[in-house]
Amino acid sequence: MNNIITDIKALQEETLLNLKNSKAINTVRAYKSDFNDFGLFCAQNGFKSLPSEPKIVTLYLTHLSTKDIKMSTLKRRLVSIGVIHKVKGYYLDTKHPSIIENIMGIKRRKGSSQKAKKPLLINSLKKIINVIDEQKNEEIKKLRDRSIILIGFSGGFRRNEIVSLDYDDLEFVSEGLKINLRKSKTDQLGEGTLKALPYFNNSKYCPVHSMQKWIEIAKITSGPLFRRFTKGSNLSENRLTDQTVALLIKEYLKLAGIDSKNYSGHSLRSGFATSAAESGAEERSIMAMTGHKSTEMVRRYIKEANLFKNNALNKIKI
Repeated sequence: MNNIITDIKALQEETLLNLKNSKAINTVRAYKSDFNDFGLFCAQNGFKSLPSEPKIVTLYLTHLSTKDIKMSTLKRRLVSIGVIHKVKGYYLDTKHPSIIENIMGIKRRKGSSQKAKKPLLINSLKKIINVIDEQKNEEIKKLRDRSIILIGFSGGFRRNEIVSLDYDDLEFVSEGLKINLRKSKTDQLGEGTLKALPYFNNSKYCPVHSMQKWIEIAKITSGPLFRRFTKGSNLSENRLTDQTVALLIKEYLKLAGIDSKNYSGHSLRSGFATSAAESGAEERSIMAMTGHKSTEMVRRYIKEANLFKNNALNKIKI
């Protein structure tokens, strides 16, 4: 009997590990943070947060709508509340009419349009690379920073994907560079995605040339590709955080004289998609590089890229 109990405990522990690993770490962290906010709302108003019920969740969503909060955040909070209920073994109908109708009403009253972060387009990308090269920093730091930005843009990477790259994920070939992305937001099972970056005609802005120089000067032969520096520009073994990518972009935009307010780490990815669309790249080829599973976001980039190209005013001669 004791053996059976021990086996059940072991199975329970394994099950918990499986549940934790079913989602990316950042996703799990977001679920917990969202549910904590819901829990605080319930505690302040004398409600029970777990298990909860649709009418309480509806009140919480209305509470959020009175704040300066995006619709995407509101929807994510609802998903998080539902996920935590499932993990804890409770049922919550997140598609209950009172919840859905309330969200629709909030949308109509507030509007669901959001001001997205700006894409980093070719001209701004070049200005950033130029300003990096003009800095009086150590050559090793300049090569790291320019490689992060060029690789991030050219591969349509998310910022967490950039910093997750290891030396063993790279393969230099005669045509350019192959990068094996072991796991991503849209590839939670870790099947992997292979991206190909060809050599650019202009070596100054070529991600492949920049990466080759970075690896050579940093003497990286294994482990994390992009690492932190200690004092004195000494390279450590520690991987960069994804937040560093966003900070680098903002830092160099400011140095280049560009307002960095509406840019983020995502600007590299959206910049690639928008620039590719402007250049006439097909939807499927853009998706093959970015890893988008849905055409919705890619078509939004294409639509933005064609705002002036397919503008009816171009036909009017004044």
